[in-house]
Amino acid sequence: MNQEKIIVIDFGGQYNQLVARRVREANVYCEIYSYRTDIEKIKAMNPKGIILTGGPNSCYEEGAPTCSRELFEMGVPVLGLCYGAQLMNHVLGGHVCKAPVREYGKIEVTVDKSSKLFGDVSEKTICWMSHNDYIEKQAPGFRITGYTADCPVAVAECEEKKLYAIQYHPEVLHTQEGSKMLRNFIYEVCGCEGTWKMDTFVENSIKAIREKVGDGKVLCALSGGVDSSVAAVMLAKAVGDQLTCVFVDHGLLRKNEGDEVEEVFGPNGPYNLNFIRVNAQERFYSKLKGVEEPERKRKIIGEEFIRVFEEEAKKIGAVDFLVQGTIYPDVVESGLGGESVVIKSHHNVGGLPDYVDFKEIIEPLRDLFKDEVRKAGLEMGIPEKLVFRQPFPGPGLGIRIIGEVTPEKVQIVQDADYIYREEIAKAGLDRGIGQYFAALTNMRSVGVMGDERTYDYAIALRAVNTIDFMTAEAAEIPWEVLGKVSSRIVNEVKHVNRVLYDCTGKPPATIEFE
Repeated sequence: MNQEKIIVIDFGGQYNQLVARRVREANVYCEIYSYRTDIEKIKAMNPKGIILTGGPNSCYEEGAPTCSRELFEMGVPVLGLCYGAQLMNHVLGGHVCKAPVREYGKIEVTVDKSSKLFGDVSEKTICWMSHNDYIEKQAPGFRITGYTADCPVAVAECEEKKLYAIQYHPEVLHTQEGSKMLRNFIYEVCGCEGTWKMDTFVENSIKAIREKVGDGKVLCALSGGVDSSVAAVMLAKAVGDQLTCVFVDHGLLRKNEGDEVEEVFGPNGPYNLNFIRVNAQERFYSKLKGVEEPERKRKIIGEEFIRVFEEEAKKIGAVDFLVQGTIYPDVVESGLGGESVVIKSHHNVGGLPDYVDFKEIIEPLRDLFKDEVRKAGLEMGIPEKLVFRQPFPGPGLGIRIIGEVTPEKVQIVQDADYIYREEIAKAGLDRGIGQYFAALTNMRSVGVMGDERTYDYAIALRAVNTIDFMTAEAAEIPWEVLGKVSSRIVNEVKHVNRVLYDCTGKPPATIEFE
């Protein structure tokens, strides 16, 4: 890929993907690599700049993740963040040690506006700190360009060698002017031009797919979610009726969603797809009967999806290519990029089997983050309603129902969620909230309806503001909207007598319930 590139070197930080996303938002292509990556490989990539992530270790301890001094002598600009900042100074002769005062949360940093990083940044700016160690003395040749009340070296830089060390996290939204700082590094220090554009990506991808597939047959597992839908449309534009899409309706979708997916991708839809819908609701309910443990539910749903998909694939016969809606976070979380713990295995977005009869996997969205997938969808003319569909987990409502999954509970959460989404849209809040949904708690409590005692379920409403889905804050939905949603759910949904609103952020909670 002949294009300007920033490389993120990962030292185990929780925000590694977020750093790469921020660079992409500035229209510069970015990839994540482990700190174990050979220095010669890094040189061969010819990056315009390098960013070192945070991490949980102390850089001065034996066995801690490290890098060679050579990395800082390549003539390529380097920006160290948190652990990356400490490591830069440690390797280059500064002194890093346990901080007398640990900083965590939003801290005011005073910056030197003569630095290229801070020309358009306020002299006193709020940043997100999260560190036990600190740079007690900067490395030779570095000058201090930022400090806090408890951290004398919040920023240090050697402008001559284009080396910059930042103790806080500019990539998170809690750092108010963090995007400006990163853009300044990308453009003012690295000299990037911003050539990473979605229209070019889509055009090149369709052309490359067409060349790869030739006259071969292609099979796609279509969930109706954003990723698989965008992947399917990209393949349809590339190879037309050589593509067959299998849509497994496991009975754990949102209300009317199966019909909506068929309306877009089925025989009467705008795309030239061979579309197969498999209604397997009872099959999944039967497998989930009596199961309460969240991870076991996930595995059962994933395994059964594989079985259904495999059966349909055998009916179709041998195909040349299997399409997966893998996106860049899937690649990183699988341990194939950077230092992330393996969160999910890679070649199985929906748990697809390796032994379906095909020659090769096509992953057209493999290099994209979620927001970039949406941009690609819009670029190809996919309806906004589908492109901006709320994120939905692979196991579906199975993980928004606490405890055992039953058809009755599925109906309850479908109806409650439908009301919630309808009222959010009516209030004009639907595009301003990162994710929102209703979940069914396993709690039952006493209520009074029509002068009679009830003993029914509580619905929990969740809404968060987030761009990256790695950190999130509870959305402040107007009370009148919540009141209307609550009233409608209790009145219109059977077996619900209480509605709760979840005010927890991420961290400490996750966005989903299970």
